[in-house]
Amino acid sequence: MNAQIYKHEVVELIKSLGSKIFTLEFTKNDGSQRVMTARLGVVKHLKGGELKYDPKELNMLPVFDMQKQGYRMIHIDRVSWIKCDGVTYTVRGE
Repeated sequence: MNAQIYKHEVVELIKSLGSKIFTLEFTKNDGSQRVMTARLGVVKHLKGGELKYDPKELNMLPVFDMQKQGYRMIHIDRVSWIKCDGVTYTVRGE
């Protein structure tokens, strides 16, 4: 099944998934595309400390990369699609 969402709805959609595993495609800083399997709410690998910046201010979202077993930041504006529970959400511009 397919659905479409707008860029400003990406964070809401991902947060609504809770700790479910999802797959998404986004554009990396070098311009290449990357497909990542990720989830929110993973605290097992935290080592303490705090970020030196606020991800919200940079329009980023921290997620746990299930393949690389580490935390990654996703640029919300660069997400192409998100897939969870058999539904693929294509991200449209504003």
